[in-house]
Amino acid sequence: MNGELTAWIRQGLTASVRGFWIGVLFYVCGVVLLVLSIISISFLALFGAGLFLVPLIMVPVRALANERRKLAGQWSGVEIPAPYKPRPPMAPFGLVGAWQRCRWLLGDPATWRDLLWLLCSPLTLALGILPAAVVGYGIEGILVMPTVLQFVDGYHYGPGWLIDIPLEGIAAIPQGMLVLALGLAIAPALLRLHDRFTKQLLGPTRQAALDQRVRVLTRTRAETVDAQAAELRRIERDLHDGAQARLVALGMSLGLAEDLVTRDPIAAQKLLAEARDASERALSELRDLVRGIHPPVLAERGLDGAVRALALTLPIPVEVDVELGGRPQAPVESAAYFAIAEALANVVKHSHATRAWVLVRHDGRGLGMTVSDDGVGGADPAGGTGLRGMERRLAAFDGTVVVSSPPGGPTVVTMELPCELSSPKTLPSSGTG
Repeated sequence: MNGELTAWIRQGLTASVRGFWIGVLFYVCGVVLLVLSIISISFLALFGAGLFLVPLIMVPVRALANERRKLAGQWSGVEIPAPYKPRPPMAPFGLVGAWQRCRWLLGDPATWRDLLWLLCSPLTLALGILPAAVVGYGIEGILVMPTVLQFVDGYHYGPGWLIDIPLEGIAAIPQGMLVLALGLAIAPALLRLHDRFTKQLLGPTRQAALDQRVRVLTRTRAETVDAQAAELRRIERDLHDGAQARLVALGMSLGLAEDLVTRDPIAAQKLLAEARDASERALSELRDLVRGIHPPVLAERGLDGAVRALALTLPIPVEVDVELGGRPQAPVESAAYFAIAEALANVVKHSHATRAWVLVRHDGRGLGMTVSDDGVGGADPAGGTGLRGMERRLAAFDGTVVVSSPPGGPTVVTMELPCELSSPKTLPSSGTG
């Protein structure tokens, strides 16, 4: 009970301090930047000097807005995506470059929404400091009693209440405790309300979200097409250099054996033995190639069985925990399997880990996959092709990859893949073999 009460008090005090910090800091910075923005846009309209002032002022405006978006996500879980249009190609210097930057910034509706947010700074100040003011008023009431005992001449506690006798000071203490409890109770809710109000101003509009979605789909489609083309080239190369070459050699050996079968049966027998070995190697390479395209164990036993079979082939112990109430569609299941396989391959190649863990769950909306290890950490998605390949593979299905890998470890790769599961009744029987 004491632990819950302490946590509740800590949560309320933290929310009130954060609200006060947001209200005051962003109010002061917002008013200054709003005035500078009005001046720069006015100079642009009247004198043209704003060509250089507008970009100069809009950079800190966007930085302040982005900081507010980040704090909303960190403190209240209210995610506010940045709605800005991507920067187009433009001249780096001169009047042409300044004009292009101004046209890009002022032509973006998100810029004007940032300025509207700055204009609403007094309201954000009120929302921010309200919980801190209520908490402070309660604390003041609790501390009134010793104050009055020391200064009997009188003490103003709140509007219209002059405390000039100890009895009134005693009455202020329970009132202060009630007000303090009220302030601690409403502070987290007011902070979330503040962040949701901020999201209405700084978040993307429906049109902006649609434009961003189109840009993301265009990029991921291009990356998927490139990845598929590279995969087709790899398959063609493997077939040409592997199975195809062995089949050509097999045909030549069979032709020579056909010529020698009557003249030199022993030599023909040796050629047939070589042809048999060549056919076995070609068949093995074809099986490996097919396994790389879509593993048979994935089709037969599903994601759970395929990941467990993969884990058994690795040189380190891998603990697999998969709980699914059905099966995803085949393309999604294949993408999930190869993403997990790539993550485990990175563990073996780079992490120097002694153990790894795979966790797969479905929350009703999508597939959540986590691959972690006890290695040295330091994985960087920008530093290699493995993690980028996972991102491209999952992005084709609107999936995401998040990597947490501080120096010294551990490394945790979290992947999410929106999908629905088929009914368990439609699952094929895996048997016991």
